[in-house]
Amino acid sequence: MHILGISCFYHESAACLIRDGKVVAASAEERFSRKKHDSNFPKLAIEFCLAKAGIKASDLDYVVFYEKPFWKFTRILLSTLAAYPAAFRFFAKAMIGWLADKLWVRSIIVDELDVAPAKILFVPHHISHAASAFYPSGFKKAAILTFDGVGEWTTTTYGAGNERELAIAAEIKFPHSLGLLYSVFTAFLGFEVNDGEYKVMGMAPYGKPRYLSRVKKLIKIYKDGSYRLNMDYFSYHKSTEHSYNDNFIKLFGSPRPVDMHFFTRGSGYPSYFGKKPKDYKKLCDLNQNYADIAASVQKLIEDEILKLANFVYKSTKTSNLCIAGGVGLNSVANGILSRRGPFKRVFVQPAAGDDGGSLGAALYVYHAILGKPRAYVQKDCYFGADFGDGDIEKFLKSKKIKYRKIVSQEKLTDFLASEIADGKVIGFFCGRAEWGPRALGARSILADPRREEMKEIVNTKIKFREPYRPFAPVTLAEKASDYFEVDGLFHSYLTNFMLGVFPVKKNMRKIIPAVTHVDGSGRLQIITEAQNERYYNLVKKFGDKTGVYVLMNTSFNLKGEPIVNSPQDAFNTFFKSGLDILALERYIILKEDVKG
Repeated sequence: MHILGISCFYHESAACLIRDGKVVAASAEERFSRKKHDSNFPKLAIEFCLAKAGIKASDLDYVVFYEKPFWKFTRILLSTLAAYPAAFRFFAKAMIGWLADKLWVRSIIVDELDVAPAKILFVPHHISHAASAFYPSGFKKAAILTFDGVGEWTTTTYGAGNERELAIAAEIKFPHSLGLLYSVFTAFLGFEVNDGEYKVMGMAPYGKPRYLSRVKKLIKIYKDGSYRLNMDYFSYHKSTEHSYNDNFIKLFGSPRPVDMHFFTRGSGYPSYFGKKPKDYKKLCDLNQNYADIAASVQKLIEDEILKLANFVYKSTKTSNLCIAGGVGLNSVANGILSRRGPFKRVFVQPAAGDDGGSLGAALYVYHAILGKPRAYVQKDCYFGADFGDGDIEKFLKSKKIKYRKIVSQEKLTDFLASEIADGKVIGFFCGRAEWGPRALGARSILADPRREEMKEIVNTKIKFREPYRPFAPVTLAEKASDYFEVDGLFHSYLTNFMLGVFPVKKNMRKIIPAVTHVDGSGRLQIITEAQNERYYNLVKKFGDKTGVYVLMNTSFNLKGEPIVNSPQDAFNTFFKSGLDILALERYIILKEDVKG
């Protein structure tokens, strides 16, 4: 049985195809369209999924959309009418989009795929989130938490899964939302909403939560972990241009300018910013203030998630927790929940945002509606496109690119490990692309974690991004406890997918400074040979040569671009950046051979 899940028209459009309850292929549309956070109908991702499965659209048993469009339309209609006349412009703009396409999803799917309308099903947004985490987790029973900006009406839920059954016990509805609260601060701190939330998380360790008492004025949290926002400070429910109002500004001061460089006395002043400004100390203090605001909202989110988790644990009496929704990508909160929370095991869907809704919608229909037994456990997320030798050679020859092919994997990993140890930065393209926003060794940039200067090198010459952003460490399962505080934790459900931040051991922080954030932590990926053989062996080879079984890993893309998908994407990024070597599977391209 083939079921295609689809998510689109809001955040990350995506498609996921399951066969008899197991994932065959899944990808965000942005990987193919090359449009960051592409929200259009995922035509290219669907074509990929069908081709990977070797079927046509007519072979599909069901096509499932990840939410209920009419429910969402009703929420927008009623909430904007309630805010009339202040929300008049918001209403007019929303209606243009909805009446043009978003409301007619069934017709769009019929037209795009030429499938019978009876095959098209719809699953509520947060049910899709819940299913995306619970069914692939491998847990027979588990508590479930979902939280994001907003689905149709719902923003936060808790419930439980038991074999094929999945039930939501309680929910919080719009406009009260942890995701939207965090997004408001994202905008206030000068970042793009739905793209810059992780920048706020990266900025927070440079500050102290001095404004926590003020942040608490924005939200009332109850004993059971439920909450309500004080809407006197917000305008996102009635404006497309502003998410906070003058009351918010009176509480926190002027918003951070979008083009303002971020630096504090603690972060230092990167050389690529140019000459230090005359008012350097003043700007340090101003940035410190914004870092303290970031730390304050991050602390509130961590405390609220922990409180809600404690209540859910008491209510469900299970040792397993499944999490999905965009807030589930707050890896700092996930690490705290793993270390301090009541649950033994915490599984977060790697594609926790709207892209993962396509997976959840398909699985919900298969298990909960059709009653099919569970047989799939998500141990990795290499669900995307891959390219064989023929594809790569055809591309390289068509562009007349000089290359060498290393046939032996042993020689390949030995060569790359030596080059990284010598200070080279590698574009690593290996196997099927990752599902979700994390680079997990299929489309990664790899470098030496022992060299502190690698932070600036990779940020400025390759990623072209903000200097305070942390880089992720990757290590071997058998070596992880040598470098990171993970002993005694059932951490693999997070660390398999780089979804949790954990402390770097104090005696190792000077050993791997390039992957140790300012607060002594790292967003950790731990791998086994079974998950990704070549990636694992590369880390092992590097460790054998240097004595340090850790590599610095970041996503293979430039600032503002999606992670690379194809050999063409990888080469374009390699050519435009300061990467030294490109490894397209076993094909090696050196920078001096393409820049001369």
